[in-house]
Amino acid sequence: MKVKWLAHSCFMITSEGGTRIITDPYATGNGLTYGDVKESAEVVTTSHDHFDHNNVGAVKGQPQVVKSVGQHTAAGIEFLGVATAHDDSHGSVRGPNVVFAFTVDGVRLCHCGDLGHTLTPEQAAEIGPIDVLLVPVGGTYTLDAVDALHTVSSLKPRMVIPMHFKTQGCGLPIAGVEDFIKGQLNVRHVSASEIDINSGNLSPVCQTAVLTPAL
Repeated sequence: MKVKWLAHSCFMITSEGGTRIITDPYATGNGLTYGDVKESAEVVTTSHDHFDHNNVGAVKGQPQVVKSVGQHTAAGIEFLGVATAHDDSHGSVRGPNVVFAFTVDGVRLCHCGDLGHTLTPEQAAEIGPIDVLLVPVGGTYTLDAVDALHTVSSLKPRMVIPMHFKTQGCGLPIAGVEDFIKGQLNVRHVSASEIDINSGNLSPVCQTAVLTPAL
């Protein structure tokens, strides 16, 4: 499959068979100056109802929308939504957040949305084994570098792709990716927005892949 970072927390995941999943499509403005999301997809996931994660109408085609806790089937793919919060006060500040886990071409992915706290053991167990973790690292509204690393330790993925951090297209008061990758031994800076992932090219030792926004 191909994992393409459009920008912010928005990825397009394309299976070998051509099924496209877009995660957390954003709307521009209010600090986001990335290009508009204009891609087509069969499935859209949205972790919570904020402008920079729920712009489902921007996605072309007639995608099935997955946005709630529980088991869902869309385009033949099983999605598990796990209840979490957008802050470390049980959602009392910024509301709920849904973490989605799903399998594409035999690879288990987890998109954390705007996770704002470290996972409880019960939440980590519900998510289960993960191959590729898409995790926010910028802090302020989400996990910061320290808590993101704690989340990596909880889920033990084989690859981590950081998201929701400061870039030229993001004017939100969040940190860059530097604190998250500092001191890590297996960091790959990909000078592209897209990476090919399959069960055969995932290292047994966790690797962090830092992508370049496409938009």
